[in-house]
Amino acid sequence: QYLIGDLGLSRPANDIPQDNIIYGVISYIAPEIFKGIKFSKSSDIYCTGMIMWELTTGCKPFANVEHDVGLIYKIIDGKRPNITDDTPEDFANLMKKCWNPDPKMRPSATEVCEFFNSWSNMGMDAEYFDQAEKIRLELIKSKILEPDFNEKSHPKATYTSRSITFNTKPNNKLIEESINNKDNKLIEESINNKEYITMEYEFDINENYEI
Repeated sequence: QYLIGDLGLSRPANDIPQDNIIYGVISYIAPEIFKGIKFSKSSDIYCTGMIMWELTTGCKPFANVEHDVGLIYKIIDGKRPNITDDTPEDFANLMKKCWNPDPKMRPSATEVCEFFNSWSNMGMDAEYFDQAEKIRLELIKSKILEPDFNEKSHPKATYTSRSITFNTKPNNKLIEESINNKDNKLIEESINNKEYITMEYEFDINENYEI
């Protein structure tokens, strides 16, 4: 039995909130949060999708890369963990819905529960999930997983809650990944009168949403 709780605990209770400081674990934080939108029920649903992925693989999301500003930009641009081929299609589709870059397009907690309840009452089709579970356990046990699922995490992959200072507002210095730098280092350049637009979607993450 798995229990999920405290997804809304985004900072220490005795801390005074600041606009440009986020508390949490980068790989579980919804992309809109990095743009200054407040934690919400929709951002919790995004996190639930990450936990669903973790259950299918036995691995933590983005464990093979450094949890830095470069990963944050990739998440904003739509990067998500690779779904394994043995994941049941219905389960994978729900994960993708939870990961939607547009908070308005994610299912509600009630809808997620309805999906889970429908699966538990599937009858004959439950064999499909049982078979997928057997394959999943065999893959984890034999460690025959894709390169993204390394047994050993990156030394700078962090899975404890911490304060993250991240600012992409206009007229501020923006840290970007240097594509041409062979060492894959981060460079800092000045950006004036610009906001960050997601590269893979028409959805503008700078838009303010009432959630």
